[in-house]
Amino acid sequence: MPDPAQQYRPRTLSGLRLRRLRRSRPGAPGSNGVAAQVPLRPEPLLDELIEAADVEPAELSAAAAAEVAANEAAAYERPGPQLDRRSPFWIGMSATFGVAVAALLIVAVYYARGILLLLGLSLFVAAGLDPVVAWLHRRMPRPLAVLVVIAGGLALTAGVGDLVVPVLVHQVAHLVRELPRYFAELRSNSSLLGRLNSRYHVETAVRNALTARSATVASGLLGIGRAVLGAVASSLVVIVVSVYLLFDLPRFKRLVYGLAPRSRRARTVLLGDQIFAKVGGYVLGNVVISVVTGVGTYIWCAVLGVPYPLLLAVLVALFDLVPVVGSTVGGIVVALVALTVSVPVAVGTIAFYLVYRLVEDYLLNPRIMRRTVDVPGLVTVIATLVGGVLLGVIGALVAIPIAAAAKLLLEQLAAPRLEQT
Repeated sequence: MPDPAQQYRPRTLSGLRLRRLRRSRPGAPGSNGVAAQVPLRPEPLLDELIEAADVEPAELSAAAAAEVAANEAAAYERPGPQLDRRSPFWIGMSATFGVAVAALLIVAVYYARGILLLLGLSLFVAAGLDPVVAWLHRRMPRPLAVLVVIAGGLALTAGVGDLVVPVLVHQVAHLVRELPRYFAELRSNSSLLGRLNSRYHVETAVRNALTARSATVASGLLGIGRAVLGAVASSLVVIVVSVYLLFDLPRFKRLVYGLAPRSRRARTVLLGDQIFAKVGGYVLGNVVISVVTGVGTYIWCAVLGVPYPLLLAVLVALFDLVPVVGSTVGGIVVALVALTVSVPVAVGTIAFYLVYRLVEDYLLNPRIMRRTVDVPGLVTVIATLVGGVLLGVIGALVAIPIAAAAKLLLEQLAAPRLEQT
């Protein structure tokens, strides 16, 4: 785009306009009536044009461009004089505006906390899978590597569904077939259920409860349906955003690094790469521990004859992805299934998971996490408990990488400054 000063500098005023301006200026010399071509002068010609009537916009722009070209201090790219930031009005306005912006941000974050949490979880998933994509990227293009990872995740999901769905269908069908027998035993005084019903009136109490609380049961079922639909929708959001981030994670990193000041950009890149590497190492270490837990569960269930050993092994491995409490919940599920075999088998299963809990907490977890995220065991436990209290299961899942990132920033930024003081 041409410079306004260069564009309007050759412009001149006609003799008629010049005579009008001369007549409006006291002591201005007359004119011989010939149309003179006089170049624009900066001052006071611009002021005269502004005060004069019937002035064309092009002439006013030409005079302004000539004044800017003549006075370098008034160029467009040069800032004007600074405001007095110590004045009471400026201080009051700045403080009021700052408080209003801070309150608006807090309210916005509060109302958008759900979607922000899902976006953070998506970034965590993408950062955790990025090492696998980077390893495949050495052998194929990155989009193809991402597609391979997605195909592996879909295959794993389909395998888990193939294990779970038939078992659930079989158990529900078995329960439906056995309901008449249960009702017959409930009305027979010779069975355990019949004696309990005769003594405590179980059937009557259940019917009264269902009749009196039918509306409550319906609302509860409706709430369960909403919760299930919400969980499915949240899972889809996390999956879709994680896939997009996997494709564009290098560009996303460059965007984040570009926001850092130029003098600190190199260090920001190094610290950011280390944080992403720790997140990927944590996910890899957590998967290794879950695989070990699943293999141990399968061997235990197969040896003692607990039903569905492969299904229980996969479920325990998935539960164990949640630190500290995951394997405990999985052990309770396996013990309940083992109760269908015998009480001693269930008691032995509980003892097995108590011993494994100690082995995982004091042997496997410290060794693997020390090599992947370099976080002490005490910090791991505290971070997991705090994250679980604040954000539930998601907080417990991302607490250790956040603790590793905080430890890295303290070591690289805070510790050197403390040494200098």
